[in-house]
Amino acid sequence: MQLTLNITDIFNVFLLVSALVGFSLSLFMFFSKYGKDKSLLFLNLMILTIALNNFQSWVLALELFQHKFSLSYIQIPWHFLSAPFFYAFLVNYLDIVDKQKKLLKYFLFTFIVMCVAQISFVIFVSGGGTVEELNYVYERYTSIEEVISFAGSISVFVYSFYVLKKKENLFQKILSFDNLKWIYNFFRLTGFVYLLWIFALVIKFSLNFSGFIYSYYPLRISTTTIIFYLGYQGLKYLRILKERKHIREEIEEEDVLVEEVKINDQEKDQSTRYEEHFFNVDAYVRTKKKFLQPKYTLNNLSKDINIGTSTLSAIINNNAKKSFVDYINEMRVEQAKKFLLNPKYEDYTIASIGLESGFNSKSAFYDVFKKHTGCTPLAFKNANI
Repeated sequence: MQLTLNITDIFNVFLLVSALVGFSLSLFMFFSKYGKDKSLLFLNLMILTIALNNFQSWVLALELFQHKFSLSYIQIPWHFLSAPFFYAFLVNYLDIVDKQKKLLKYFLFTFIVMCVAQISFVIFVSGGGTVEELNYVYERYTSIEEVISFAGSISVFVYSFYVLKKKENLFQKILSFDNLKWIYNFFRLTGFVYLLWIFALVIKFSLNFSGFIYSYYPLRISTTTIIFYLGYQGLKYLRILKERKHIREEIEEEDVLVEEVKINDQEKDQSTRYEEHFFNVDAYVRTKKKFLQPKYTLNNLSKDINIGTSTLSAIINNNAKKSFVDYINEMRVEQAKKFLLNPKYEDYTIASIGLESGFNSKSAFYDVFKKHTGCTPLAFKNANI
């Protein structure tokens, strides 16, 4: 019995602490640099609903208000709004809000109806019965409400995944800045959370709405952890997205001033020296800024300038004295150095600079930069500013 009390007390502390952390995170995100961005606002609201749900669960677990005031047993179904707010975040982050169904307004309307219905139900039944009988009746009602919430939530979750997976043609621009792996990871983790929710509901109904509280412990802990993690990731990647967009706009403005170099290798005699070929190849790569494309390969360059891959490899090896990979990475490192030393990007993240310099990940940027310069990007920046 003592162990049971200890577990319950620990979980109640978790509910309170997680709610306070959620409120603090919500405030921090709102007043952050990008806090007014629509996608972050909806992500913030999602975190806030989880924090409110945990705080409400803590209040109910300690019976701080039940049967003490009029309508004191009300359990606001905050969980009903979490999935719709995530959907709103997703379509705003992908910049396809005008091309997708506006589900949020329907869920907000339903949420209000559910709250009004619950208040009406409480008023109707609160006049008779013992405390135990009223608790049982309220629990049955809110359980049915929770099943409705689960059905709506899982539907939005599945539809959101459908949008992410099947509608890539609508957000190609975003994919050029973010591979969205962190969002796919969220879907995988949330799928596990829905299994825990099903488990909790099955236990609740099988125990006839009493003694079921322990089945919700894994659900509450996993949900809170994942949502807070999503908030951190969302704030991080939104900042990177904004910074990369700004850097790319600057690069595109510079491109207008660069004289275009055309290569038509078919007009050149086969005996043309490798040095001349290399001059044209190098000019093409630099003026077209091909090195800024993370997945640009020797084969891509070969197709672009109509030179065979083996010949092209020999041209680069003999004249640049390095492999194609090192040749292209050296340009990326030089571009990164310019960004790192540019006062306009002083407050930008190292990840944003590395990704917009043509590297496909922050770790690859660090490794290649250190290989070519002997120091990390941050050390180079600190030493030269």
